[in-house]
Amino acid sequence: MNQKAPPVCGVLLAGGQSRRMGGGDKCLRALGDRTILSHIVERARPQVDTLVLNANGDPDRFAAYGLPVIADRFAGFAGPLAGVLTGMEWVHEHAPHCSLIATIPTDAPFFPSDLVEVLEESLRLGGAELACAASDGRPHPVFGLWPVRLAPALRAALEDGVRKVDEWTGAYRLVEVEFPASGFDPFFNTNRPEDLEEAERLLAAQG
Repeated sequence: MNQKAPPVCGVLLAGGQSRRMGGGDKCLRALGDRTILSHIVERARPQVDTLVLNANGDPDRFAAYGLPVIADRFAGFAGPLAGVLTGMEWVHEHAPHCSLIATIPTDAPFFPSDLVEVLEESLRLGGAELACAASDGRPHPVFGLWPVRLAPALRAALEDGVRKVDEWTGAYRLVEVEFPASGFDPFFNTNRPEDLEEAERLLAAQG
């Protein structure tokens, strides 16, 4: 009998400053007939028990999505690790039944629909503490699965100046899980205007 997977809270990371896209919320830009964020929420929601959005600034601009919006709890735009910590601490307070968080950047609208399931299984079977996605031999550390119990250690690392994801994860047993690229990289992200044009082509090709 398969072991029952632990409850997972999905944390959508939208706390970046979007400099390469010209500023603003790149996840609110249109892709097809709706926003990038709408595509991501649709893909993420079935994979997790609870879903929240990590974003700074006025939360009302995300009101249409019906998600809790949580601002970074570590000051100074400390990068993705600040979003990871924010998700961990929010779950500890508001969704203690979830022992793991899955982080998903809000600029990659085609991420795998089985991302969380595959990461969790690899984490468990590999005896690892953390899991992250990879494709074409390249890791995507912000697509990760993180135990909530590591929140105090992560906060301490941020206070010590750690900013790079792989610098922090290097202290733990990490499994990198390869996802197949069938025609295109499923972790393709819309960082620049030309990426958004490519995303439109990919969306049209998928029908």
